[in-house]
Amino acid sequence: MFPSSADPMTRDEKRAGASLAAIFALRMLGLFLILPVFAVHAREIPGGDNLTLVGIALGAYGLTQAMLQIAFGVASDRFGRKPVIIVGLGIFAFGSFVAAFAPDIWWVIVGRILQGAGAISAAVTALAADLTREQHRTKVMAMIGSSIGLVFALSLVLAPVLYQAIGMGGLFGMTGLLALVAILMVLYVVPAQPPAEHHDAAPVSFAQVAFNPELLRLNFGIFTLHMAQMAMFVVVPLALVQLGGLALPDHWKVYLPALLLSFVLMIPAIIVAEKKNKTKQVFNGAIVLILVTQIGFALFGSGVWLLAFFLFIFFAGFNILEASLPSMISRIAPPQSKGLALGIYNTVQALGLATGGLLGGVLAQRFGAEAVYAACGLLTLVWLGLGLSMAPLPSRAKPAAA
Repeated sequence: MFPSSADPMTRDEKRAGASLAAIFALRMLGLFLILPVFAVHAREIPGGDNLTLVGIALGAYGLTQAMLQIAFGVASDRFGRKPVIIVGLGIFAFGSFVAAFAPDIWWVIVGRILQGAGAISAAVTALAADLTREQHRTKVMAMIGSSIGLVFALSLVLAPVLYQAIGMGGLFGMTGLLALVAILMVLYVVPAQPPAEHHDAAPVSFAQVAFNPELLRLNFGIFTLHMAQMAMFVVVPLALVQLGGLALPDHWKVYLPALLLSFVLMIPAIIVAEKKNKTKQVFNGAIVLILVTQIGFALFGSGVWLLAFFLFIFFAGFNILEASLPSMISRIAPPQSKGLALGIYNTVQALGLATGGLLGGVLAQRFGAEAVYAACGLLTLVWLGLGLSMAPLPSRAKPAAA
């Protein structure tokens, strides 16, 4: 995926990146397959005609994710990454099977709560940081982020077909089976976690990590990024229908090419950031892309081609930032509290998703789509100011001698 350099990734680093990306992909594919079809399916089950309960069923996953990311991150610092990831995937699989056999909307909600309780994102990203040297960490985070983007695009195409073939119970059951496959990958494919190097380090309090000024900047960024993403997708699908003239079943024809082309821009950007030590410049350039997207949608998003272009710009900035942010967190956080720092990061990320959905809905309902883009643009502008004024990142550890 990335060209070789004078200090190329080792075989174990490549294996770690590919296997952890696959674990994320297996878990997220099942979740993404459910989203495009669940609201339609819910009408056929008891209680599913209540849109509030349907919304709770969809949002319950994110709520428990936000509540438990920090706990799972701290546990991974104390008990090891792999055991915590396996426990989380087991809980996620159990919740998937509960939802698969749910007789009504209430049991679907229970299943979704359990799915979210398997909050392994912080542990997985911390393990990725443990298994890779700093000069290659963003590449591995990019592999993970790219896998999520690809399965999201794939789900838009496959969800209606699979739903017709195996039903919603089959989709939830398949989600559980994919989680069990991911457990096998953790056990037999992911390299062993290296010994901790901070046994004798002084303990770091929760407050020291949570209120570290540089980590706060990055956490504000991931909140803003995912708030904007969710708020935008409250109004962008409607814009594609009303302003772009594209029927809802055909929206994947815009999303998929825009997402795939965004990877073409993301890869050289990450190479420049890593090889030329331009992380801060590339990072802030990606924030500018998110800001340009909001301005473009507000002022020029009146046809399908322009909408597709601005979606491409958004996905490019989004993917660069998704790869850069956790890597930057792992470089700034104290080594003995890396899991805690990434747990806070993933919690704020989930809160951004929840806030974006609520804010996007309220603003769109009361003031129209332009208000959504304006709010996202203003928050992104604040983020850009914080990014431009952030301190230089800590120096990278020198590569070990061959």
